[in-house]
Amino acid sequence: MTTGRFITLEGGEGAGKSTQLRALAQALRQRGIEVVETREPGGSDGAEAIRTLLLTGGADRWSPRAEALLFAAARADHVEKTIRPALVRGAWVLSDRFLDSSRAYQGQGDLTDADIVTLHRIGSGGFLPDRTLLLTLPEDQAASRAQARDGDATDRIGGRSSDFHRAVSEAFVSFAETERARVRAVDASGQVEDVTARLLAAIADLLP
Repeated sequence: MTTGRFITLEGGEGAGKSTQLRALAQALRQRGIEVVETREPGGSDGAEAIRTLLLTGGADRWSPRAEALLFAAARADHVEKTIRPALVRGAWVLSDRFLDSSRAYQGQGDLTDADIVTLHRIGSGGFLPDRTLLLTLPEDQAASRAQARDGDATDRIGGRSSDFHRAVSEAFVSFAETERARVRAVDASGQVEDVTARLLAAIADLLP
């Protein structure tokens, strides 16, 4: 049975994940690889329904624990309905966010990293990407990109304080430092095509 590869793009607000996911997908397709583009929260019918619950409403709509449970539930459906079937048929799956976003974002409350990982083990069997590409960008550049993209129309998570997003970025960096076999930090500054080339270099060992 041929199995594909699962690649996730992570990073804070404004790092360019969505843009680079599309560019990376195009580059892989030019190599003759079937690519499935997806996102979190979302990526399946059930997960998209939960996405609406998570990203709309007031900042205090969900408690930190309820929010973490909703993300874990959305991910469980996403893995079962979208990611695993695509991998089994040999496709590459590129996801805009996955477990590490839950660890970085939901791990800022009263839940520990171990708590988030436990929820993932229960919901998704501990399933992990073959490679996680962490897009890194100086805080001021990331904020400028996010503002240009969203204006004042931020969702309930993206609209949190700068201190919160700084802590999220620091959490991502710690993952790259402690899980180097899976997580690769990639400089997201400069032209889109230059960043895409860096991403391709970071997955070169996985390419057929």
